[in-house]
Amino acid sequence: MRLRQIALVAEKLDPVVSDLCAVLDVGVCFRDPGVAEFGLVNALMPIGDSFLEVVSPKQEGTTAGRLLTRRGGDGGYMVILQTDDLRSARARAAERGVRIVWEIALPDVETVHLHPRDIGGAIVSLDEPRPPESWRWGGPDWQRHVRRDTVTRLVGASLEASDPEAMAARWEAVLGLPRRGSAELALAGGWLRFVPAGARGEGLRGIGIEAKHPARVLRAARERGLDVSGDTVLICGTEVTLLPDRGTHAQEG
Repeated sequence: MRLRQIALVAEKLDPVVSDLCAVLDVGVCFRDPGVAEFGLVNALMPIGDSFLEVVSPKQEGTTAGRLLTRRGGDGGYMVILQTDDLRSARARAAERGVRIVWEIALPDVETVHLHPRDIGGAIVSLDEPRPPESWRWGGPDWQRHVRRDTVTRLVGASLEASDPEAMAARWEAVLGLPRRGSAELALAGGWLRFVPAGARGEGLRGIGIEAKHPARVLRAARERGLDVSGDTVLICGTEVTLLPDRGTHAQEG
């Protein structure tokens, strides 16, 4: 499995998207009308062939709106993992009592969303695109919007947990991912890390992004009045940590 997309949730969509585009030097490739099914509006931005999405509630009673209330504001929402064997992934989740809250099968992609109460930390989406390099959720021409001058790839995600080792073990069992240490799972070219929960409680806390020019990102963040600590910027209530660009990118595994 590889990390293909991260979704953040914001009370107000446009200011967050504006910050992300300006700071990370990325552009919006798609606004998906299909998320209206969930009472949301959204915007997607490609980072290499991975994606950063922001969703925002447009009506009362949405899952995203309840998360905004529970965690006290903007933050992480969903971890989207790409697999080349969704059938086995579904079977593994079912064997461990994990409910599916949404699913769809289309000619070019099959997707299931796992119930966050059953796996912990975040909504997890498992997606099998066909062909593997495609990505329907990025829109019909997302490749045209890719910029690689500043940031190049989503690498990992960190999740807050009241018991990081226990949540790591749960994700390990449900997703079939190898463990590295007590609270980290290995993805193809990336990682999932589980850290002690702070005042906001359990949830998606941060993401790691490879950057060719981290100083450029940090400067843009300061100019926009965002919180910066070391190589980490706080955007949409989420810690965005800049990592060295490795030059060669792992693909689907």
